[in-house]
Amino acid sequence: MKYISTRGQAPELTFEEAMLTGLARDGGLYVPAEIPTMSKDEIAALAGLSYEEVAFRVMRPFIGDCFSDDEFRAIIGRAYESFGHAARAPMVQLAPNHFLMELFHGPTLAFKDFAMQLIGQLFETALKRRGDSVTIVGATSGDTGSAAIQAFGGLEAVNVFILYPHGRVSEVQRRQMTTPSDANVHALAVDGDFDDCQAALKDMFNDFDFRDEVKLAGVNSINFARVLAQVVYYFFSAVSLGAPERKLSFTVPTGNFGDIFAGFIAKQMGLPIDKLVVATNQNDILHRCLSGQGYHKGDTIPSISPSMDIQVSSNFERALFYAYNQDGAAVAQLMEELKSGGFEVSQGAMQALQEHYVSGRCSEEETSATIASEYKASGELLCPHSAIGVKVANELRDPAVPMVTLATAHPAKFPAAVEAASDVHPPLPPRMADLYDKPERVTRIANDLAALESHIREQIAN
Repeated sequence: MKYISTRGQAPELTFEEAMLTGLARDGGLYVPAEIPTMSKDEIAALAGLSYEEVAFRVMRPFIGDCFSDDEFRAIIGRAYESFGHAARAPMVQLAPNHFLMELFHGPTLAFKDFAMQLIGQLFETALKRRGDSVTIVGATSGDTGSAAIQAFGGLEAVNVFILYPHGRVSEVQRRQMTTPSDANVHALAVDGDFDDCQAALKDMFNDFDFRDEVKLAGVNSINFARVLAQVVYYFFSAVSLGAPERKLSFTVPTGNFGDIFAGFIAKQMGLPIDKLVVATNQNDILHRCLSGQGYHKGDTIPSISPSMDIQVSSNFERALFYAYNQDGAAVAQLMEELKSGGFEVSQGAMQALQEHYVSGRCSEEETSATIASEYKASGELLCPHSAIGVKVANELRDPAVPMVTLATAHPAKFPAAVEAASDVHPPLPPRMADLYDKPERVTRIANDLAALESHIREQIAN
């Protein structure tokens, strides 16, 4: 199994090489040279299996010979043993043919744990074998950072630096990043928004001297291993609802496009997905683009769903790569135009996108109203991001086709917004009850590439 860049000018890599590299050296994102497929019988055989066994069968074709079967099974087992629910990704029925998949039972209460816990174990195994070390730098709008710090904290072969927008994450998200005491993890509060953090991360990868000096690696969803881990729960939920004999749809609260793109991969593998519904908040660049208005950046407006406050969705580049028939030069041109504010999508590529994706938008008022109404109707307390998914799913779903909405975070990660909408204060799980009592360790830093690189060098030297 080889991996190629969406911009077509980087060398092909193995799964392990692509995982440890992160961003391709031509600025693109790695994708499989060919997407493995599963037969109807192979998909049907997943029904009733544990989450870990489904994960092994779905992901195994993507990793080639980088890990043995026994090694990979052990990695998967360690990744999910700390989850707080035996089913890992349990489903709750909200209404006839509408299901909520709870992806918040991991150690940091967000869907990012499914990928980050796995990638932490993959990195640890690969680096030990190589006798090597890396510096991981990540940008987060809230959940990726805490999941990475939880997954990599205390590992000897890794230093982790997480960039998050100062004042633009919830208090729980911030504390999950700033209270761990492991010496190898560092929270950096950047003066700017998430797009600034993400741009700085990409600039570091494109500064090849710095990249090579510190052995830079990435665990944002630019890393295909992250996307691959998320493919699993599409299969896990689908077979429980009758796949492959029955088609179904998914709605995903979407910011950086990685979670919804995992659904595209699942569909290409053979899962009978009808619609992949992109649900956006007021920062609705993806909805505007998928509605035919082009991809044009605007101002990022802070919201009660901060993990979706994004204007540049990194993984949308992967979607464009397939929409443009894997033409790396065309994708590179679009990304160059994005530097000047945006681009138009060709008619053929737009038709290709709309074959797989539909989209909807949810305002702040509608988000709060959905939290309140869903709690009254079903007793399910939603975080603001999950509420956006539920609202858009209700608008766009076909009553005859099962719809699974992804609940991406625990409501306790956003207590102020949830309580304001529902008059219910969502408590943290008992295992996290002391989060507000722990001392914080954080560095506030300017949105300046030289300052960030200098700080990272200094911390590694110490």
